[in-house]
Amino acid sequence: MLQKTIAVQPHLAPDHVPSHSVFGFWLYLMTDCVIFAALFAVFAVMGHQFAGGPSGKDLFEIPGVALETTMLLLSSITYGFAMLGAHRNRKGVLLFWLAVTFLLGLAFLTLEMREFSHLIAEGAGPGRSAFLSSFFTLVGTHGLHVTCGLIWMVVLAVQVMRHRDLTERDMIRLTCLSLFWHFLDVVWIGVFTFVYLASVI
Repeated sequence: MLQKTIAVQPHLAPDHVPSHSVFGFWLYLMTDCVIFAALFAVFAVMGHQFAGGPSGKDLFEIPGVALETTMLLLSSITYGFAMLGAHRNRKGVLLFWLAVTFLLGLAFLTLEMREFSHLIAEGAGPGRSAFLSSFFTLVGTHGLHVTCGLIWMVVLAVQVMRHRDLTERDMIRLTCLSLFWHFLDVVWIGVFTFVYLASVI
């Protein structure tokens, strides 16, 4: 049943996604919410413990972080375009927008790694203070999730290319990745606001 293609009636594709599969992924996202909530709480407690070291106002460059944010938010939009292509069973459209989404996500990660490298080169590594430890842990955990999302995206693209038409299993996986990717956007908005902006104001 899961392997039945949706080419004959592509407009029914969303209804063919088994609810229990997506519900199970929602449960996973809830556990991720708990993890990030705990990391935000740790940052709230330790975010003002500088141990004589630099503060966020001394370190963070908002224009660069704003560019990272733009890359990630745009990738959420392009993934939406990919899902539209999937619902219409247009593999070419789906794969094109998945590629664009991947490149935007990769750009986000590249900028984030450059920021980390710059901070460490200035002596503001995670061992410098409680503030920096909590910062690197929170932002690094988000970056690790983005990395996993990009790997997942590549695997999905390869699986889609192996089939002539999209299958219900493809739709399940694309839907779950969509939930995951948009979740990371929401978390990053919290990071941008609570960690970066609040630290420099």
